[in-house]
Amino acid sequence: MSTGLYLLPHSVANAATLSNGTIAFAQPPRLVSASTPYIDTSVPNPTYYFTLEVPATAGEPLQQVTFNQIEGTEDIEFNQKDTFAFEGTRNSQGSKLALKAVKGDDKKQTLTVTFDTPIQPGKTVTIGLQAYRNPFYDGVYLFGVKAFPSGEKTTGQFLGIGRLEFYGTTATEN
Repeated sequence: MSTGLYLLPHSVANAATLSNGTIAFAQPPRLVSASTPYIDTSVPNPTYYFTLEVPATAGEPLQQVTFNQIEGTEDIEFNQKDTFAFEGTRNSQGSKLALKAVKGDDKKQTLTVTFDTPIQPGKTVTIGLQAYRNPFYDGVYLFGVKAFPSGEKTTGQFLGIGRLEFYGTTATEN
């Protein structure tokens, strides 16, 4: 029995290679949190933080992350050139990470972030997306988060939904 327990972590740590040669995570990263310190509507230049944990058993490093707005009264536009990433969490920031590319697709409401150097298994990383402004309308805004391993031919795996909520100021009658 001890042999089986010893072998399990080794087999889980290998990347999953599909029959067509596509590489996937053996265990996908985990969306730990989505947050912003700017919860009021219409705040200019807010940053939205998405923290991901790449498990030691991922089998492959994390190369790319896509964010797809799937709910919200209005579409949030991101300032792609001000996107950034660092090791750690929003409250415990580590070293800054270089980004190879940040590309948006306004029609699909998707933003794709590609790391210059893939994030190795066992690391936690936070991606900061800077919007031009918070939405004018209050409410819940949801973002689907998908991760891709490094490699030529890869498949992304859905990590979950990041939830941000914005609050408007209550208008008073004169």
